Amino acid sequence: MFSVVQAGRNFHRRTPMRYLRRLMGVLPGSRYMLPPRHEYHNLPSLPKEFDSRKAWPHCPTLGEIRDQGSCGSCWAFGAVEVMSDRTCIHSNGALNFHYSAEDLVSCCHMCGAGCNGGMPGGAFLYWVHGGIVSGGPFNSSQGCQPYAIAPCEHHVPGARPACEEGGRTPKCQKECEPGYSVDYKHDLHKGKKSYSLANDEMQIMYEIMTNGPVEGAFSVYVDFLHYKSGVYKHTHGQFLGGHAIRVLGWGEENGVKYWLCANSWNTDWGDQGFFKILRGSDHCGIESEMVTGLPQDA
Repeated sequence: MFSVVQAGRNFHRRTPMRYLRRLMGVLPGSRYMLPPRHEYHNLPSLPKEFDSRKAWPHCPTLGEIRDQGSCGSCWAFGAVEVMSDRTCIHSNGALNFHYSAEDLVSCCHMCGAGCNGGMPGGAFLYWVHGGIVSGGPFNSSQGCQPYAIAPCEHHVPGARPACEEGGRTPKCQKECEPGYSVDYKHDLHKGKKSYSLANDEMQIMYEIMTNGPVEGAFSVYVDFLHYKSGVYKHTHGQFLGGHAIRVLGWGEENGVKYWLCANSWNTDWGDQGFFKILRGSDHCGIESEMVTGLPQDA
């Protein structure tokens, strides 16, 4: 059996390769900055498929696709998406806190180099030790610090500006935008603990089903850029870099096991921003750098 992968154009043919490489913002050696590993014992039998969006329908961030713009901030986006999801899940929907990618990208100096790449493990350690404020998408006026980098148009004429090579990392500003009702210090929300997961399919599945989505990192090749649907398996093209995403479930398609993931390249890319990737064989390293944590407030 096999899964038919549909390919198509997600980026304009004239999109600079330097821009595409910049989107892969996981720094080499990031696995050396992972929090302590957590392992489960005596795992129960797990379902054949699981989708966090269906398991926790009262948490709207689970279905959200963000846009990192022309910045190598995937490491931060995967992290704040997981933090937002888990804060809702662990509060049974009582707390919907939209963590700010802006705050994490610009202020977590231990995480790496902002728009020039960072480390997912560092993001979760920073969450526990320093905290992160709220913030919505670009130009949204949502939360303390909305994202300052504009989304761009990948492949079709539209309202967004064209994708170009990225600019500098936004300056760290420990204050909320004018008009927000809470000051920066009081808007900070922290994690209770951060941890990484073993390179083990069942451990990762149980963690997602029990606590919610996790952040994963994997090696991206040119053929991934053209993904539209099906279960992605690398077959050709040069290596572009390490990329971080949110893993929110699993399943099988025509007998092929997959992880269900959310990207941060807006809804124009892939399957409305989501994709499936081969599960169970550490394909492109997808299972070797899973990191997550638990919220303090929930």
